Amino acid sequence: MQLTYNNKDYDIVIEKKRNNKNTYVRVKNDLKIHVTTSLFTSMRSIEKLIEDNYKRICKMIDYQEIKEKNNNGFFYLGKKYVVIYYDREGISFDGDKVYISTNFDIDKWYKEQAKSLFLERLNYNYERFSRKIPYPKLRIRKMTTRWGVCNIKTHIITLNLELIKRDVCYLDYVIIHEMSHLRYGDHSNLFWKLVEENMPDYKKYRDEMKGF
Repeated sequence: MQLTYNNKDYDIVIEKKRNNKNTYVRVKNDLKIHVTTSLFTSMRSIEKLIEDNYKRICKMIDYQEIKEKNNNGFFYLGKKYVVIYYDREGISFDGDKVYISTNFDIDKWYKEQAKSLFLERLNYNYERFSRKIPYPKLRIRKMTTRWGVCNIKTHIITLNLELIKRDVCYLDYVIIHEMSHLRYGDHSNLFWKLVEENMPDYKKYRDEMKGF
């Protein structure tokens, strides 16, 4: 079973589960349309669901393809580079190319770059922050579901290492977002007003980051 969109065919994977009462449709990063439903759902019902939700599914496909484009390859500070492996030690940049030795530890290098840049941007945004807040401690680690985390009790802000791959404007947004939690621990209207106070166009960056 397939769905055709923009002259391309996308496989539909149907998974029937005993405990499922509802039917869910998702497009995963493999660009397959996954339908999870009850053991007793008929194929005709599934076909109708796909037909009725065709536009929504197409939007999900577009979203996943944008994510794939934005994440597939070597990125550093918002720029995508063509990777060329060579015999010399280390890493070097030349225009839109990056030369990397075959045994180079990319994650270690990313973290070294992030340590100085993230602290620099934290200090920059802290000094200009519109309200008085405690100076946060900085931690950096890889996270799969969040760009940043703020512990309001210990005043520790943890930033996702993946931000080193993106333009600095997104790093600034996450820092301002997490610093705002040192004033408001929730996502109330007051919280978002404080974020906007320090970054008037934050919605633009927040929305664009959904594609990462």
